[in-house]
Amino acid sequence: MAKLKLNVDTIEDNFFTGSYLLGIMSQLKNYRFCWLINSTLNFDFRLNTEIEIQLKKKGRNYFFDVYSFFETDHESEHYIYNNQCEGEYLLPEFKHFDFLWLIKADIIPKENLANLQQSLKKINGIQLVTELAKEKIRNKENLIL
Repeated sequence: MAKLKLNVDTIEDNFFTGSYLLGIMSQLKNYRFCWLINSTLNFDFRLNTEIEIQLKKKGRNYFFDVYSFFETDHESEHYIYNNQCEGEYLLPEFKHFDFLWLIKADIIPKENLANLQQSLKKINGIQLVTELAKEKIRNKENLIL
């Protein structure tokens, strides 16, 4: 009987094709952070408990909240991941970021992404927003929904 092996590289490539990842530093609680984004930038992020990420580390389960929003007119998906849970990190290589904003779309003009970053920086309580290179993510599998 032949063994089947899951090709994680292909899954990761497919998931991250046409995606952009922003790292955000903010001391705000996740619900307050998303409320500010919704009210300031006219998004409609909602906590999505169906795609909450569970990681098992050191014999314990950690649950990372994920907020989602779908723009039907731009055919894009937005996800905000809470990068911290009880001292553990979803992406340990980016532990200085509190939130990760993943945007999946066929095309996002660079000026739209730059405008989003500038708008986020103007929100009181957000210290830093930067685009993260997908090649620098060592734990990509942790973001796959």
